[in-house]
Amino acid sequence: MRAMSSPFLQAAAVADSVLYEGYLLYPYRRSSPKNRVRWQFGVLAPRQWLPASARDDTGLSGSADGWYQHTECLLEAPEAAQVQVRVRFLRVAHRWVEERTTDGQFAEVDSLTVGEHRYLTFDDALPHEHDVTTTLAALCREPVQTDITLPADECIEELPDRAGRIVRRCEPISARVSIWLDAAAAPFTLWRLTVRTENHDHTTRPAAPRTEALYSSLVSTHTLIGLSTGTFLSSIDPPEWAAAATQTCRNIHTFPVLAGDPARRDVMLSAPIVLYDHPQVSPESPGDLFDATEIDEILSLRTGTLTEEEKREARATDPRAAEIIDRVDNLPAEVMERLHGAVRGLRARPADDPDTVTVDGAVIAKGSRVRLRPRRRGADAHDVFLSGRTALVEAVLTDIDGEQRIAVTVDDDPGADLHQWYGRFYYFDTDEVSPCGHHPNGQGG
Repeated sequence: MRAMSSPFLQAAAVADSVLYEGYLLYPYRRSSPKNRVRWQFGVLAPRQWLPASARDDTGLSGSADGWYQHTECLLEAPEAAQVQVRVRFLRVAHRWVEERTTDGQFAEVDSLTVGEHRYLTFDDALPHEHDVTTTLAALCREPVQTDITLPADECIEELPDRAGRIVRRCEPISARVSIWLDAAAAPFTLWRLTVRTENHDHTTRPAAPRTEALYSSLVSTHTLIGLSTGTFLSSIDPPEWAAAATQTCRNIHTFPVLAGDPARRDVMLSAPIVLYDHPQVSPESPGDLFDATEIDEILSLRTGTLTEEEKREARATDPRAAEIIDRVDNLPAEVMERLHGAVRGLRARPADDPDTVTVDGAVIAKGSRVRLRPRRRGADAHDVFLSGRTALVEAVLTDIDGEQRIAVTVDDDPGADLHQWYGRFYYFDTDEVSPCGHHPNGQGG
């Protein structure tokens, strides 16, 4: 896979995190139960292999096997603007170990030890990208279709001392990318861009086991869309004049968000994992751990506690797992300390500016109690569970744009004291809380 090109360069780290999300999970060993059922996100499987319910599924979730992804997003741009679409996915490869027999032939084995190294039979995956470049003017005339055709491929890696070999085989991949454009209903000129990626394999048996169907599937499929001129509109937080048009957009098994440089709006990332606009990988992260839902610090500490035999098995399971084990084993103490946590974009209010804010006529400050009313937009699943809960205000802060934020711990949270100790809070805008109870100093709160 080539290096990410402009305009996608600044979205590279997040896109790669999506590509390898769930690729292999801690403790990174083949024998671990969680690594026996793999490839859970963005799987575009052969249509005839899927049950009828999956073939007809039009839900947003990208964690269910489907045969296509459908992205719709809004943009403002002149017809001369160039559109670049990049579909990225993993191609599952069957990798097995063969031992050299006494007569010079080869026999498949589950594992083979050569010197200090152990080799295991285990599937891995190879990254692929497919680019389509066109213009809005061309899309106004007719849709653009292009096929992804990857022939079967096999490669052989000889092991040291002529002890055996590793064979990796990929089955053919057949898919189609369709792009079209239409005008969206809005008071200003607004376009709706559609990108649809379909699996067109017809060779997989309907009754085949999932492991077999995956060889003809596109895995961890996601799409980057870039504009040479113009801007995309946020699918999460569109301007009010485009809210109705945004509601008409259909996104199936994927969801588009603004990506790349936060100061620009010329790149969209449509992923099978729901993200927020301009997602970023933490600069403290020393490298991918294949599980973006975990905390790097905790996962690195856990990895460091594996026994030498467990680490040996992990290294034999997959070359990328070996990279993780080696990286954690050699992680400097100062790098681990940086993983302990950071709060970005917030600062304490100046001494001459009281750390209070007025909400619905009541003064809110540290020690006040509020009821949480998160907005029903955005990608944070916590909002669903926190809505209506009461919370203790821990601080009133100001972000880099001068907007006030309220830091809270949730009432009845058994871990609230730990959050207070760590200084890790939930943060809400002033219009996402309502006052309840009283300020500890006697003020209404």
